[in-house]
Amino acid sequence: MPSFEITPIGTVRNDRTDVQHTDNWGAVRSTITVDERFGEACLQGLEGFSHVEVLFLFDRLPELDDYREPRPSRGRADLPPVGVFAGRGPRRPNRIGVTCCTIESVDGRDLTVVGLDAVSGTPVIDLKPTMAEFLPANVTQPEWVGRLMSEYFQP
Repeated sequence: MPSFEITPIGTVRNDRTDVQHTDNWGAVRSTITVDERFGEACLQGLEGFSHVEVLFLFDRLPELDDYREPRPSRGRADLPPVGVFAGRGPRRPNRIGVTCCTIESVDGRDLTVVGLDAVSGTPVIDLKPTMAEFLPANVTQPEWVGRLMSEYFQP
């Protein structure tokens, strides 16, 4: 397959720096500063939305050498092994993360959000306003996901 290059559009700033601290993201306030090449009006109109999808790069952890073997999420023995595309962790091909966050404020090229699970300095590769028409109805998931995520977005 052909490869491609992505240039970040901005950077995350918050008080989280430890990539091993993987829970309690619910109250984390982050400011995403969009690169000046997009101009001061690049976020105009986003303030009318309640949420934004943030696509970012898991740049602090290396990709795995081999993805063929299913593994338990977060290495937890109490969870079933799953294939790489049945999880959302950082050790994945292309290391792209995506999180739907609450918009707190928009100020020029600065977007402040709550609930972004990315450490300070993380490169942001895109922002998309969350639109109800794109949200699925009747989402289902395995029981173990609730156990895995029980502390993830807790304040």
